[in-house]
Formats: sequence, C-alpha cells, structure tokens
Amino acid sequence: MREFAVIGGGMGGCSIAALLHSQGHDVLLLEKEPTLGGCASTFKHDRNLYNAGATTLAGYHDGGIVRSLCNQIGVELDVIPTQKPITIIQEGKTCGRYCDLAMFIQEMERFYPHPKHAEFWNLVHAIGDAFYTMEGFWYSNQSTFDKLRSLFSYFPLLKKFWPYLYTNAHRFIHNFYGNLSESFIDFLDAQILIVTQATSKHINFFTAALALGYTFNETHYPIGGMGAVCERITSKMVDVRTSCEVKSIGRIGGIYHLNTSQGIIKARNLIMGTSHFESSKWFMDKEIVDYYNRYEKKNNHQSAFVLYMTLKTDRTFEHHTQIISKNTLAHTLSKSIFVSISDARDNQISPQGTYSVTASIHTDARWWINLEPAQYKKQKSDLESLLKKHICDTLSITEAEILKCFSATPKTFKKYIHRSQLGGNALTFKNLLPRLPSNDTPIKGLYQVGDTAYAAQGWPGVVMGVMNCARLIHG
Repeated sequence: MREFAVIGGGMGGCSIAALLHSQGHDVLLLEKEPTLGGCASTFKHDRNLYNAGATTLAGYHDGGIVRSLCNQIGVELDVIPTQKPITIIQEGKTCGRYCDLAMFIQEMERFYPHPKHAEFWNLVHAIGDAFYTMEGFWYSNQSTFDKLRSLFSYFPLLKKFWPYLYTNAHRFIHNFYGNLSESFIDFLDAQILIVTQATSKHINFFTAALALGYTFNETHYPIGGMGAVCERITSKMVDVRTSCEVKSIGRIGGIYHLNTSQGIIKARNLIMGTSHFESSKWFMDKEIVDYYNRYEKKNNHQSAFVLYMTLKTDRTFEHHTQIISKNTLAHTLSKSIFVSISDARDNQISPQGTYSVTASIHTDARWWINLEPAQYKKQKSDLESLLKKHICDTLSITEAEILKCFSATPKTFKKYIHRSQLGGNALTFKNLLPRLPSNDTPIKGLYQVGDTAYAAQGWPGVVMGVMNCARLIHG
C-alpha cells in the first residue's frame, strides 16, 4: 500500500511527487512513456533530440517559485540565464524583450514609437512585481465552505488590484494609448496568448499585465532540454516508474486500485498529473467521473501544431523567437509562430555544429482529430510547409542547412501523451476564480496538478498549483 501515487510524469506530476518525497512521504510516480516530461518532454526521433513543446523556463530566478521548489527538493538545475527571453520579429522589424525594463522601453520606442510606452510598461512591471511578492494565497474546491474560506485569502490582492481585475484588457489598452495600429495590438496579443491561452479581448487587464510582464523576470535555457528538468527534479526520488501505463482506476473502501502495465498498485491518495479533460476515462467510479465531466465545458479544444527541425550551420540563433504575421495562418488560431532553438553550447540535445528546433503555433484540436486519413495527411503537409517557409525566410535558413524536418498535430499528441488539448484552461473572465478547478477535489484522497488546475499555464503556474496542492494535503 502506497501513501501517494502520482499519475503522469509531466512538470506537475514530477514536481508534486518530488516535493512530497522531500517532505518524508511515501510517493510513487508513474509515467507511461519511457521518459519523463509529458508536454515538457524531450524525445528522440531518428537519433536526434527535440523538445516536445516550447522551452521557456520561467520562475527559476532568485525569489522565483520554481527556484523555491528546487530549493525545497534540494536540487539545482543545469540552466543558462537568458537576459533576452524572446526576440520578436514583425513586419521586417526586430524587438528584443529584455528583462531589464529600461532597455525594453528603449526597444519599444524604436519598434513602435509612442509617448506613453514608459508609463504603460512601468505599470505592467509594477503589477507583476507586486503580485509575485505577495504571499498567503491558497485555493480549495473540497467544499463550498473551503472554497469561500480560501477565496478570502485573496482579499489583499483584490484590494490592491481591483481596478484591473474587472477591466477588459483590450478596452483598457485602447483607452490608455488612444488610437493604436492593428500591428501593435497583434504584437501585444501574440505575447498574451502564450501565457493566458487567450487574447486581450477575452481577459482582464490584470491577467494581461502578468502575461506581458513575465519576461521581466529572468528566464533560463535548460541544458539537455525540458525533459532534463523533469529528470533532475525527480532525481532524489526512490520510486519513479517509466513505461508504466495506467489502464484503469477503481476505488474500493477508500483505497485507489490502479490497474497498470506493471500490475495492480494500491494507494491511499491519488494525484493526477493529467488534464481534467482527459482524466475521467481512467475511472470506473461514477462520483469521480461526474466530477471531471463537470469541467468539460471549459475545454476550449485549444492545442498546438509543432514543427521540428535539425539544422547544421555555423551561425548562432536566439533561444526563442516569435514571428508575427499580418494574417492568421491557415489551419491555426494565431498569427504568431514561437520558435525555440537549442543553445550552441548544449551538446546534450544536439551535437556541436547542429541545432534542435521546436516551432509551435496555436490550433484547434477538432480541426485534426476526426479528419479522413487523406485529408489529414494533406492538411498536415500544407501547414508544415507553410511554417517551414515562414521560419526559414525570416531567419535566413537555407534548405541545405536543414538535416531533418517533420511535424506533430493534436492527433500526434493525443497518441503519445494522451492529450489533444494543450495549454490548459484559458484565463478568460469565465475561467477565473472561483470557477477554476482546484488542486483538491470533493473526493477524499483525490488531488490534481497541471495546467488545467489552479494556477494554470507554464512552469510558474503549474508549480504554484503544486505548492497549493501540498498545502491542502497538509491541512
């Protein structure tokens, strides 16, 4: 009998398993794939390594929540600090999203001159700085009483930021700046979409400010890829089982019975590091199935199309480049391609003289899952060619420098990581607290981590949820 079984070795599952283990709990981590990471994995294809998704590691700066997690676990990550988290290329112009506020404002004056830039970006910086230094938040869904009690912990935040919490971001930005070009709105929305999975028209300004300001915190490049981060975080654990697929889960007398490819495993507590939208299929218990189905209406089916390449060249590249087009690209939801390229010094993921490339764009999973084979093949090929051309034309990559090129659709991710919806809950007005799923549930001993539970996207959001989950477990 195990005290905790954690299903899913993504960033959430790895983090909560390692944290509870460091606190003295008996924890078993299960991952169906041979390697850890899930959406944040690093995989091998034809002897080349690639990151499954975008590789921005935020929150590991001094005082950051990911650094706090690693300190508690007792591990250090092998990373390279990045002073320019993203380079943005739009309409032939290049803008560096520097961590340093003054440097970035200078970039904005050159990129999109406007007399109110200093005031606007100082406000964005101030909101992010104040938010990440506030403490004492926690969020529970175990009962109506617990939900109300936990929401009271947000009173200092509501008191400090209420004008921005109830103001539409798109409207606020237009009122603040006055008349704005569509290109500048595209510039802002492309960055907002990465973090919130929504554009400025559908979120409040407080959320938009946190999204626009996340690059003011130092970000890091992980040596060996994102999968190496998950491996490092769990390196002190005793029991991590990869290639162990959970086939079904029963609940008998308050004990969870996991039917896995490595036999039956019993646990008093179960932590799902999976998506809310994919979790019900494992359970036979009607109460649990009904709980997960309650959140199905929040599934916006937003996913990603990802292009992978291996390049051989003696040139150097930025770690992360965002390419913004004038129009939404065919078969996608976005005008923006996010291109992550390995560091020239990182010989673990790519031999010296070559680069591993992961380029992603938002799409709708429903546009891919149910296509007839011939139509699916053509649509995939068309978008792969389109993205490849955009990236190569923008970054001056020649055909001779491309050693390998292939792509993945929501259908691909559904096959390999059991998820077609990627990116978690969009942080729209409809999805904010108290409507967002918590890390606990009304079912005794059942917990949830990951990007579809509080506090949502990316390493900082997922780890914030992990910390919240640990607090709820300990009462």
